[in-house]
Amino acid sequence: MIEFYGRGLLLDIEGTTASVAFVYDVMFPFVRRELDAYLESAWGTPELELVLRYIAQDAGSDSFAEWTQDDATEEAKRQRVSAEMTRLMDDDVKATGLKQLQGLIWKAGFDSGELVAAVFDDVPDALERWNAAGKDVRIYSSGSVAAQKMFFEHTNHGNLLPMFQGHYDTTTGPKKEAQSYRTIAGDFDFEPSQILFLSDVVAELDAAREAGMRTGLCYRPGNAPVENANGHTAIESFDQISIG
Repeated sequence: MIEFYGRGLLLDIEGTTASVAFVYDVMFPFVRRELDAYLESAWGTPELELVLRYIAQDAGSDSFAEWTQDDATEEAKRQRVSAEMTRLMDDDVKATGLKQLQGLIWKAGFDSGELVAAVFDDVPDALERWNAAGKDVRIYSSGSVAAQKMFFEHTNHGNLLPMFQGHYDTTTGPKKEAQSYRTIAGDFDFEPSQILFLSDVVAELDAAREAGMRTGLCYRPGNAPVENANGHTAIESFDQISIG
């Protein structure tokens, strides 16, 4: 049980509010299936061009033009992007450009109704309780902010997006670095000690605790076993959080 009397809650998504299986078995395969078709249809659009800059920067170049300077045709450039995105997904790299591109592709799936986000059954009631108690509830995930909003807008429990007051992704900073959590606390405009961060990843919780936040380790069905909780209080459900 976690007793929390602070003002804000910061939540991870995968393995915390939703199952790892849904992300890996449904959402990621959807991106792989639609990747090339999306790149072809969206090529040259402003929203994709912004993401391509992130992808090039992740690859160590200053610009997309520099990164693809050896590619003679637009098709060759698209193939370079597709190959790099596939490599990053194969290696499970939390690159900002990949996450931004995944968000764009997932939008089509959520809009069509093919994708429906599967959140754990205890999540909607907990969000209602926390909001009713005046808590400021936000999300910090490696998935892009746009993808986070689509995810919670299209869940198996309906539209949960109004329950959140803010969203953060890796453009704020890496999830395993304490400075990222200090930055987020500053955006909350709370002292870090007034924020409870919930995640299934011990290294993320370590970073949040170093920044001064309270932490809770989520043991959800399908999560990888945790050999060392490193002092973080473990919970199996948001029902095990008492707020005041």
